[in-house]
Amino acid sequence: MNADQLRMARAALRWSVRDLADKSGITANTISRIENGSDTRTSTIESIRKALEAGGVIFVPENGAGVGVRLAKPTSS
Repeated sequence: MNADQLRMARAALRWSVRDLADKSGITANTISRIENGSDTRTSTIESIRKALEAGGVIFVPENGAGVGVRLAKPTSS
């Protein structure tokens, strides 16, 4: 997950930085710094990624058209 994917994932879920901070256990300031391109620990990125994936985000790797995100299809109950 890179900074662009992080911003796209939050937008797709309509989560604020504070929403993501609450769900990931990572401070809002740290999330903002990552979104602005600062490096951080792998464990911090993993915590953020897990929270976004739990919210329904799928991270799309480089496929010739660039990285991205999409929302998972809702499951039928």
